[in-house]
Amino acid sequence: MIKTNRKELRGRFPHTRTHSPAFRVCAYGNSDVGLRREANEDSFLLLPKNALFIVADGMGGHAGGQVASKLTVQTVGLALVRRLAEAEAETKNEGTPLNIAKILSDAISEACAAVYDYAREYPALTGMGSTVSVLLVYGAMAWIGHVGDSRAYLMRNGRIYQVTEDHSLVQEQVSAGLITPSQAKVSTMRNIITRSIGFEREVRVDTGALPLQEGDRFLLCSDGLTGHIEDDEILEMVEHTRLRNAPDALIALANERGGDDNTTVVIAKIGSKKRIR
Repeated sequence: MIKTNRKELRGRFPHTRTHSPAFRVCAYGNSDVGLRREANEDSFLLLPKNALFIVADGMGGHAGGQVASKLTVQTVGLALVRRLAEAEAETKNEGTPLNIAKILSDAISEACAAVYDYAREYPALTGMGSTVSVLLVYGAMAWIGHVGDSRAYLMRNGRIYQVTEDHSLVQEQVSAGLITPSQAKVSTMRNIITRSIGFEREVRVDTGALPLQEGDRFLLCSDGLTGHIEDDEILEMVEHTRLRNAPDALIALANERGGDDNTTVVIAKIGSKKRIR
């Protein structure tokens, strides 16, 4: 059993229901400190009643990273559920069209401002920040919101797709053709991110949507996983491991290969309304 010093932040959220997805969603997650770090600066959230799932990877030292990731997850979760419920009420009462992308982006931006303001209030935490990757299943669509180098993947029909792009210096170099993806994996600058929650009061948020298919699996993770495990290995393990055991199995493999960082994994499976195996 994986030992973790970061509990999922699930119990802190009010029971505010939003529109039920067209599919049933089942999700599991876990987080581990790894073998090299003294504290776990990752946080995650499973909020199945709202089909909302979040992973955040904090930075800025032990205290700062923990505060930043926790505040990011809490603020995004609360803000997204609140904003979505308000927008649904407006749609019902006034016919206002829903803009899920804006709701998602605004919730993440709210978290960015919250982390920035908190650091200004407590100077000892100056420089703290966090990544965030969010999955919201709404209707027949999966909505993704993203800042930083945590990742979201889609596994469908025996293939794996990275559906977020890292906001990192090495990714910019890869995109510009200056280095190869293989060189990026061993670059001494691979941990330098170019966008984060809280470094400035505002941040540009990537959002996108994908139409769902029954059997889809989504994986959110911090870079403690992708620093040690290749995409095809993630696919292989998720396809051949029971869903509830897959996060622990992936974390264990990352630790076997060095465990240089905290590792957090959330996996959500899209099934019919009847059941999910």
